[in-house]
Amino acid sequence: MLISLVMSLALTLVLEELVALIWGLRGQQELGTVALVNVLTNPPVVFLHHTAIGLLGWNAVVVTAVLETAAVLVEWRYYRLCSEQLRRPFLFALLANALSYGTGCVINLLL
Repeated sequence: MLISLVMSLALTLVLEELVALIWGLRGQQELGTVALVNVLTNPPVVFLHHTAIGLLGWNAVVVTAVLETAAVLVEWRYYRLCSEQLRRPFLFALLANALSYGTGCVINLLL
C-alpha cells in the first residue's frame, strides 16, 4: 500500500501543479499552497479508500464518491483561506481533482 500512496501523491502533485500553472497561479506561495493542500488531502483519501474497499469490502462507488467529494470540499476551503491569486477556488479544486482522479483511473486500467 505504501507504493500506492507514494505513486498517487506524486501523480497528484504533478497534475495539480500543472493545472495550477494553466489556471494562472504563479509564485512560490501559490504553488506551495497547491502542493501542501494535496499533501494534506491525498494520503488520507488513498489510505481510507484502500481500507474501506480492500479491508472492509465496502461499495467502491460509494466510497470513492464520498472521499473525492470530501477532498474537493476540504481543498476548496483551504484555497479560499490561503490563496491570494486563485479565482473560483471551488471550480479549481473540482477540476484539478477530476483530472488527477481520472488520470489515475486510466493508468490503473492500463496496468
